[in-house]
Amino acid sequence: MTPENKHESFAEKYRPESFAEIIGQDTAIFSVKAFLKEFPRDKKALILYGSAGTGKTSIVTTAAKENNFEILELNSSDLRNRAQLEERLKPASEQASLFSKSKILLMDEVDGVTGTDIGGVPELVRLINGTKFPIIMTCNDVWQSKLSPLRAKSKLVELKPLSMEQINKVLQFVCEKENISESPYFLNQIAIKSQGDLRAALNDLQAYCSGEDIFVDTTDTRDSQQSIFVVLKKLFKERSDFLNLFDSSDLSLDEILLWIEENIPKEYKNEALAKAYEQLGNADLFRGRIYKNQSWRFLIYQNAFQSAGISFAKPSALGGFTKYDRPKRILKIWLNNQKIAKKKTIARKFARFAHYSTKRAMQDFNLLKPLLMKSEIQKKLDLSDEEIDFLNK
Repeated sequence: MTPENKHESFAEKYRPESFAEIIGQDTAIFSVKAFLKEFPRDKKALILYGSAGTGKTSIVTTAAKENNFEILELNSSDLRNRAQLEERLKPASEQASLFSKSKILLMDEVDGVTGTDIGGVPELVRLINGTKFPIIMTCNDVWQSKLSPLRAKSKLVELKPLSMEQINKVLQFVCEKENISESPYFLNQIAIKSQGDLRAALNDLQAYCSGEDIFVDTTDTRDSQQSIFVVLKKLFKERSDFLNLFDSSDLSLDEILLWIEENIPKEYKNEALAKAYEQLGNADLFRGRIYKNQSWRFLIYQNAFQSAGISFAKPSALGGFTKYDRPKRILKIWLNNQKIAKKKTIARKFARFAHYSTKRAMQDFNLLKPLLMKSEIQKKLDLSDEEIDFLNK
C-alpha cells in the first residue's frame, strides 16, 4: 500500500497492490488463484460474496495485476439489452487481449442485476456459457433466489468480515503514512464501529481526522440496507452535502433517481422545485453519458447532483412528516414488460406453428393480429386465457 494523491480517499489511496497486502482473506485468495489456474476445466465463473468492505473487488484487481491480466468491468445495464450484449460484451468475452496475457471479466455487485427473462441474470448465464475468459462476480448476498442460475454455474467463495484487530492494524499503518497522531483507544473505537467493514473504517478515519469533532460514537452502527424512505427523509428534510447518503441503500442510483423524481413535488415548491428538477436533470444527463460511453468515472457526478444538489435546492431544512410514494414509472415499466412477455409467447407459438421465426413474428405482430383473433387459430395455437385477453385489448 503506497500513499499517492493526498486528496484521494484513504480507501482508494491504500488499496492493496498485491495479495500479500490483503489482510484476513487467505482462504479466498487461495480459491481465486486456483480458479484462475484451473480455468476452464472446472467452472468458467466465480462469485466472491460477503459483507461490504471485506476486499472483494480488491482481490479481483490484485489477481489481475499479479497475473498480468486485463480487467473488463461489466455492469447491470450491459445485461439489460441483448443487442448491446452481442455487440460489445460477447466479442470481449471471446477475443484475446492485445496487451495482456489474458483478461478477467468483472461483474461487480451482481446482486443488483435483474432476474427477468428479458435480461439480467439470464444474459449473464449466456455470457458464462460462451466465454473464453474467466468471469468473476462480487455480491453481498449470494443466496437470493434470482441468483440460483448463477450459483449453479459458478464457484462460490466467501469473504469473512475482518476482525477488530485486523482493522486496527490497517488504521495504525495509515496513521503512520499520513502522520496522523491518534490514540490507540480512538482507533479501536473506529474499528468497533466499522463492524468488519475496512472501507468504512478508513472513511471514518479520514472524516474524523479532517474535522474538529473527533468523537466516535460506537453506538452509531451502519445499517447496510437502509430503507429508501429513510434515505428520502434525510435528502428532503435536511440540508447537507450528502455525497455518501445512498451508500446505505441497497437500491442502485438509477432506482433512487426514480424515487426522487416521484417525490420531489411532495416536498419542494416554486423556486426550490425548479432547482431540484434542474439538479435531477443534470443527474440524468450524466446517467445518459455513462451508459452511452461506458464512462463510469462520471458516476460521482450523477451521485453529487441527485444527492447534494437536490438537498441544497431548498433554502433551509424542512420540518413535518411527508408520506413518500413508490415511483409510478417502475409500475409502468413492469406492466409494459408483462405486455411484451405475453406478446412474445404468442409470437413464439405462431412461429412454431407456421415454421416462422419468432423475431419475424414479433415484427409482423400487428399484421398477424386479425388472424390471431380467430378462435380456430387460437385453439390450434393453444393460447391461454391471459393471451386471448391480451389480443382482445
